[in-house]
Amino acid sequence: MIILVFTPADAQNTKKRRKAAIEALLKEQQADISKAQKFVAKDGSIMHFIVEDGDTIYVDDIQPAWIFPKGVKPKRTDWRKYYKLVYNFNKVYPYALLGKELVEEVDIDIEDMNRFRKDRYITDKQWELLHDFEGAIRGMTISQGKLLVRLVDREIGKSSYQIVKDYKSGLAAGFWQGIAKLFGQNLKNRYDPNGEDQMTEFLIKKWEKGEFDDLYYSIFMEKPERTYIPSKYKKNGESNQSLSNSKREPEGKRPSK
Repeated sequence: MIILVFTPADAQNTKKRRKAAIEALLKEQQADISKAQKFVAKDGSIMHFIVEDGDTIYVDDIQPAWIFPKGVKPKRTDWRKYYKLVYNFNKVYPYALLGKELVEEVDIDIEDMNRFRKDRYITDKQWELLHDFEGAIRGMTISQGKLLVRLVDREIGKSSYQIVKDYKSGLAAGFWQGIAKLFGQNLKNRYDPNGEDQMTEFLIKKWEKGEFDDLYYSIFMEKPERTYIPSKYKKNGESNQSLSNSKREPEGKRPSK
């Protein structure tokens, strides 16, 4: 009788061999894609293909899929919560990015101002933003507003309470904190990428890698509608803040907000 002992070292070697095999396969696929020809359809979408022995073969990069261990099945409520987060994130994240730019701009402008000029400048900027974004902000759902508050914290590095306090006053910050609590929100809460906001952080990484649109499409089967940003706030023709070509929202493909 031969007894085989499967040690941790054997398991490690097996993982390494599998990893090497996967990497080799990926390199082979990348080589195919690199030599592929390009076909542009009427709608602007691009298809890559190669011709081998007279046969036309379609090639493309496919985004990774979520694979759960056997026996692990996400609850329906978890999926609905995730879809809702993806939908709301697409709506409000551009505002958080814009907020970061505006704070940096304001900090530079008021650096050498006295208290009177600073207060006047902040008030004028406040009314300007209210004029440009009041409709969009009023059109947000409560969940979208809560998400925006946390994203602003993430991008600027300050809680919403601290931002109001720094640029207006402690009295104003306290007032808006009271309003926020009426809607179950605390403006002093901080963004937590390793805790409550872990899934939001995942979406941000997808956005930064240019993979968010594919993720959104895999859920709703349509391209994400772009958040409208007035042209005067755009820099260098930013395309990720332009209006989507399609305004239609098919029935049955949107989660409840």
